[in-house]
Amino acid sequence: MKFESFGLSPQLLDALGYMNFEKATAIQEKAIPEILNNKDIIGCAQTGTGKTAAFILPILHKIEQSPKRKGTNTLIIVPTRELALQIDQQVQGLAYFTGATCATVYGGGDGVSWEAERKALEQGSDIIIATPGRLISHINNGYVNFKQVEHLILDEADRMLDIGFHDDILKVIKLLPAKRQSLLFSATMAPKIRKLAREILTDPIEVNLSVSKPAAGVTQNVYLVFDKQKNPLVSKILSDKDNFKSIIIFCSTKKKVEQLARILKSKNYSVEGVSSDYEQNYREQVLLNFKSRKTRIVVATDVLSRGIDIKDINLVLNYDVPNDPEDYVHRIGRTARAETKGMAITLVNEDDMYKYHRIEQTIEIINEKLAPPAELGPGPEWKEPTKGNRRKPSGKNSGRKKFYGKKKSNNKPRPQGSNTKN
Repeated sequence: MKFESFGLSPQLLDALGYMNFEKATAIQEKAIPEILNNKDIIGCAQTGTGKTAAFILPILHKIEQSPKRKGTNTLIIVPTRELALQIDQQVQGLAYFTGATCATVYGGGDGVSWEAERKALEQGSDIIIATPGRLISHINNGYVNFKQVEHLILDEADRMLDIGFHDDILKVIKLLPAKRQSLLFSATMAPKIRKLAREILTDPIEVNLSVSKPAAGVTQNVYLVFDKQKNPLVSKILSDKDNFKSIIIFCSTKKKVEQLARILKSKNYSVEGVSSDYEQNYREQVLLNFKSRKTRIVVATDVLSRGIDIKDINLVLNYDVPNDPEDYVHRIGRTARAETKGMAITLVNEDDMYKYHRIEQTIEIINEKLAPPAELGPGPEWKEPTKGNRRKPSGKNSGRKKFYGKKKSNNKPRPQGSNTKN
């Protein structure tokens, strides 16, 4: 379906043309008409499906068609600064010909950014994109004015609930007019999302698209490895991927990000590491360098698994298996966006076999388990997880399910090297 079919304003159609958007995605086909018809929406769609434009386009159209008023028209609440910036960039592009204004409210800035946020919240902006914690800080100062809000959008609501923002979200909503349009988008439809929807939506239309499944264009490879084989295998994988211009490697901890980035730099790869330990300005610069192809490889924690919109990422490499199947989908969703092709490689050690088994159950795909290259020696054997070969939970980790494997030593020497940010 072409965007002209929705009856969007000529200004928005011009902007879509300049941004090379030609045909609507499935989520846009389903959501845009309902939003234009003032329906509340509960939308479930995986990353990379065009979800942001699905709610931004009809909101901008309605703002453009309405009489200009003081105050904030639309409040978008998101879990992370990265997602706030991504949505802001898309709003700026689509709103270029409409004159709609947009302001972002997120933590990590200085006094100047705080003052700009205060002014936008007090005097109003057509669209405000905010993270819950920062927004609550402003609300507690008593000057936030949401009396004119007509549209509330919660994006990646599942992530916000995982972080623990449920009560903050409800506190914000109490400041909004009872009569408004509310849109909730989530990657999952877990019971907690259904509960939140009942609390804030009125007779919502449900838009559901292939939840928890990787994009069809992703080639998934899985290597069974011991931990000592991971670094040489990463080097081996990268050595024959010279034609891959954009690569993200996800690690489970900040320390591993530092270590792997350091190793790859020593091999003269164009690489930068990023995690929540870094200052916001540095993280934004890393993303800009990556987006502009100045940096070829980014090693990151899950701070980058959601909330970035970079096209043509060729490879996502999971150095560690993520804890949650949804995080796996979001990680590898960085590649093969908008119907392109991409590759995802996951390194699975003995302890992570059960976690990867859960991922396969969720995505309903059984991937071939590959051995490391012969020169790295044999890897562990894949064992189908059963009640008999899982670790028994005990002590403080009693809630965690682990697969039997070699016991890790607690006496490993700490890695040498500087933790300075390059």
